[in-house]
Amino acid sequence: MVKGFDAQAKSTSMSERVIPLVDQRLLALPAVLPVQPVLATGLLSDGLGRPLHDLRISVTDRCNFRCNYCMPKEVFNKDYAYMPHGDLLNFEEITRLAKVFVAHGVRKIRLTGGEPLLRKNLEILVAQLANIPTPDGSPLDLTLTTNGSLLARKAKALKEAGLNRVTVSLDGLDDTVFRAMNDVDFPVADVLDGIAAAKEAGLGRDTQGRLTGLKVNMVVKRTTNVDQILPMARHFRGSGITLRFIEYMDVGATNGWCMDEVLPSAELVQRIHAELPLVQLGHSAPGETAERWGFANAQGLHDPSLGEIGVISSVTQAFCRDCNRARLSTEGRLYLCLFASQGYDLRQLLRDPSQTDEVMAATIDAIWQGRSDQYSVLRSLRGPDTASGPGRRVEMSYIGG
Repeated sequence: MVKGFDAQAKSTSMSERVIPLVDQRLLALPAVLPVQPVLATGLLSDGLGRPLHDLRISVTDRCNFRCNYCMPKEVFNKDYAYMPHGDLLNFEEITRLAKVFVAHGVRKIRLTGGEPLLRKNLEILVAQLANIPTPDGSPLDLTLTTNGSLLARKAKALKEAGLNRVTVSLDGLDDTVFRAMNDVDFPVADVLDGIAAAKEAGLGRDTQGRLTGLKVNMVVKRTTNVDQILPMARHFRGSGITLRFIEYMDVGATNGWCMDEVLPSAELVQRIHAELPLVQLGHSAPGETAERWGFANAQGLHDPSLGEIGVISSVTQAFCRDCNRARLSTEGRLYLCLFASQGYDLRQLLRDPSQTDEVMAATIDAIWQGRSDQYSVLRSLRGPDTASGPGRRVEMSYIGG
């Protein structure tokens, strides 16, 4: 048994919750070498015709929060064995892989974790990624998702390094609720200070100076923070910051997910609309996962000055059809779906001095062309998978949300 993984977790309620665990990091598919190199054209599509556009890169498997829907304390405790530093991709390896993905059509790179700001000198990686040229000369959309705990001290350096945008996870404004959600007694005021620092640094501002890319994500769990929906909507309405609500997801095996905890996005929109009228907006980009709703004025029309919210219906509405995202884990496993059970080992190629970038490009080409993942669609037809068995899904904390 791998250190840090137990067969059971202690009960957190009157009825015992059993959490079957497996070290997902041990389950890897070999990245099969192609017979001959294939030139990247930027027009790569998978088996369902979906292009490769977004790459999410996890830079650490560590986090300083213990949110129960992601890294519950009874699992990720003081005995949990994180990956040794030498197993993690270094910044040069990440940048080399990112260049290959950009050649294949990636135009948006999101840095995730764990908590990415725990990775030392992250601004150096940001600067390296920001300097990657695209085939058509357009700049990369370089963004980051964070819990906001270290953002106040990091925002200015990240912006200067070339980061475009940031998304902050915030599950409530009430300090008692927020401390319970993060389970490390971290105050909400410090996260709000981080958001203010990001805004001050210009993260999320477009070339005209408009604040369009600063987002806040709230995971909604029915028995925990439903009462925070309206306070969050009131707080960010008119702030220039887009608030997005995410349905509590069945990702991984450690969070004890059950459908009873899911508040459907349709019901959430109704709750907000009853007090703060909303009008539905169109998608802003292909493959966008959030359904957009704008705050309405007295005439029932969207008032841009009031902003908008988004809802990510990861459980009640499948959005696999347009999914154009790949995920790279901390130690170089390529995952084709947030709900995948195995990833392809690219690190072996990176650390083999005989393998060229052309071989790497051809390998990624073959992997993506063979992609047929559509977990959310299948779940809607047959229900969620169980959390047991050798093929259980990878943990969200390991490859980022």
